[in-house]
Amino acid sequence: MRLEPRASVPLTLGLLAPVGAVAAALAICAALVAWSGASIPRAYALLAEGALGSRLALTETLTRATPLILTGLAAAVAFRARFWNIGAEGQLYLGALVAAWLGGGLLDLPGWTLVPTVLIAGALAGSLLLAGPAVLKTRFGVDEVVTTLLLNFVVLLFVSMMLEGPMKDPMGMGWPQSAPVLPEAELPRLAERTRLHAGLILALLAAAAVWVMTARTVWGYEARAVGGNPRAAAFAGIPVAWVMVRTALISGALAGLAGAVEVTGLKGYLTLDLSPGFGYGGIVVAMLAQLHPAGAVAAAVFVAGIFVGSDAMSRGVAVPTYIADVIVAVSLICMLVATLLVRFRLRKG
Repeated sequence: MRLEPRASVPLTLGLLAPVGAVAAALAICAALVAWSGASIPRAYALLAEGALGSRLALTETLTRATPLILTGLAAAVAFRARFWNIGAEGQLYLGALVAAWLGGGLLDLPGWTLVPTVLIAGALAGSLLLAGPAVLKTRFGVDEVVTTLLLNFVVLLFVSMMLEGPMKDPMGMGWPQSAPVLPEAELPRLAERTRLHAGLILALLAAAAVWVMTARTVWGYEARAVGGNPRAAAFAGIPVAWVMVRTALISGALAGLAGAVEVTGLKGYLTLDLSPGFGYGGIVVAMLAQLHPAGAVAAAVFVAGIFVGSDAMSRGVAVPTYIADVIVAVSLICMLVATLLVRFRLRKG
């Protein structure tokens, strides 16, 4: 048996690959659920009910999906041009830091200008953070996986220093957190008595904008060309270095916007536990989505639903909530296998 590349990938096969990967992951993880002594149908029913079974559950899933959509888009944009941005977590925190700093009273602006100013500033912070690794890669060939990953720790230490120092809330009861942002800098709620905020709309608009850019603009064509074959793209006259830098700036802006949205829409202030790993989760979202913007929305809702629903499953049948991490990780592995089977077929001989 040998693998043979497909001349073309049928659309239905490409659409079914993520569904098959998720189904396979749930089937594999069912063994762990059974090992814990729980009923598999009951556990998965509670998982679905906890994620989507009520108004509160649905809004909590969408709330958690909002930053994942943005970090998933950040990873998808960068990966499509073969720029391996592993630093969305740091870019998210820097965007959140700038949003908390500007939205906490530094700017004396009316609400209709303060909110967009804070969000744009957060996006710019994430963009500028990724500019360094992009230039190092294009000018000196420095591996961006290393630089972006290490910058995550640098940013987290910087945020910790700021929260323990100049930005520390004097009313924070000793817990390191920033002062709350002004009410005028907060994003409005989308549903009463829930945590769902207008950041979801911004994330969906960002997904639409990324899709248009990727599929309908010269910038998207150049990014796809560079991601497909940089040498061929350079031979065709495409400025490969500039395309990578430009793509990195867009990717960093999306991750920085995720941090700004979390501060202004959900938390209202900055803490060191703002993100439970949204930056790294965005990589999983991008891979499950096969780097497609619309797929990133669906994948983000799936990942968020797994984590939100696992709490209800844990309470109902005593399955540890860590099963959520296992399901997401196995889903990623299954997606990689599904992608391989979509691109290649098995042939005898």
